[in-house]
Amino acid sequence: MPISVYNTLTRRKEELRSSRESIGIYVCGVTPYSDTHLGHARPSVVWDVIKKYLHYRGYKTYHVQNFTDIDDKIINRALELGVEPLKLAEQYSEEYLESMDALGVARADLYPRVSRHIPDIISMIERLIERGHAYAVNGNVFYSVLSFPEYGKLSNQKIEQLQAGTRFEVDPDKKHPLDFALWKKAKPNEPAWDSPWGKGRPGWHIECSVMSHKYLGEEFDFHGGGADLIFPHHENEIAQSEGATGRPLAKYWLHNGMINLKQEKMSKSLGNIVKVKDLLEKYPKELIRFFILSSHYRSELEYHDQKLEEVSRGWQRLNECVNKLAGLVDGKEFTPEPLDEAGAALVKAAEEAEARFAAAMDDDFNTALALGILFDFMRQVNAYMAGLRSEAGDYALYQAYQLFAKLAGGIFGIVRLEEQRLSGLSEPLLDLLLELRTELRSQKLYQLADYIRSRLAELNVAIEDTPQGPRWKMRS
Repeated sequence: MPISVYNTLTRRKEELRSSRESIGIYVCGVTPYSDTHLGHARPSVVWDVIKKYLHYRGYKTYHVQNFTDIDDKIINRALELGVEPLKLAEQYSEEYLESMDALGVARADLYPRVSRHIPDIISMIERLIERGHAYAVNGNVFYSVLSFPEYGKLSNQKIEQLQAGTRFEVDPDKKHPLDFALWKKAKPNEPAWDSPWGKGRPGWHIECSVMSHKYLGEEFDFHGGGADLIFPHHENEIAQSEGATGRPLAKYWLHNGMINLKQEKMSKSLGNIVKVKDLLEKYPKELIRFFILSSHYRSELEYHDQKLEEVSRGWQRLNECVNKLAGLVDGKEFTPEPLDEAGAALVKAAEEAEARFAAAMDDDFNTALALGILFDFMRQVNAYMAGLRSEAGDYALYQAYQLFAKLAGGIFGIVRLEEQRLSGLSEPLLDLLLELRTELRSQKLYQLADYIRSRLAELNVAIEDTPQGPRWKMRS
């Protein structure tokens, strides 16, 4: 069965077709001027899962995600803090990457920065001027939207509708109110570079056209981002790129829905963000991923203080089942024969569950439906385990565990294995740390002993002081 994706540009589902060895993916990244929040996590987790599912289906991918390290918000924040704008952007770029690492998000193949592509940006702007799509005035360069008759096709709006429904900053240098800046004349205390039009810096939209072309070619497969980027950012990208090349920019435009906090879009500008690092102090990364994947990526996702507590009940049931399976199959050998009727039925159910999971994901990466299929199979596994007299060498249980490990673990990243799955030196090292802490306490070095306890807690290892002595266990 082919994969179908909903294309924002055509407003319908289309079969995924790629003529390249690797599927090219460009996802608009963050503007790094503040802490990474849950709104950043959603597209990152969504594209992490999409990539892993494509790999499962036999595709290769090449993923590019930019950092907008030149922007008014960065400059204004840097002035407030008295730091260099590019240093501030680099600091928060690293914080974003560390937060995504902590969420189990596989890194993109490339994270280009605007500041490192100024010559490429100038080159594309010159090309747009030559082709009649841009004009320079007073040290600025603007894109002329009237030069691109298809302007508005992504957001499905005509220029007249956009002009009537959008507020504009009055600029006498613009020929049309919708025209947007490709190059901005330098202002005091701002980063600036030499250009044919004088010192200045790039506008917001040109960076993505330039960097996607440079690393993925003039036409690639997927362009992703939040629904809030459809207009004006992605609309302007299309105008720039197609104006410069005469070719479509991307085959498929995928946009994830926004995360709302109390029915209001979560954003830094509104000051209502939920920081990823704060969430990770309270909840396992697998639960946060489960929450994000519990809704289809195109739908809006509501978050409130109790939301993760609510969804954790289902997540815990799934993990209890997988962890019980892990304990039953760990270190055992299995052969497919003989199987009794119940065992054969469970193996068949595993095969059917995987096929249904793939069908759900093939239909525009429907993670919510795929999760429901995993829960259906979980109930079958629990019923099978409840009727067992002996689990030794049970091939059906082994197949069930392998299915969960592959789909819920490998693709979705929502499985958290407890202490019975620790391998190699993990258990002896924890025992050694426990002994060291006990010795420190006996020498009344309580600060160091508490430090060990707190650092282990950050790794989700809890130390319990019992009448029989201290012990450790993994927290869910």
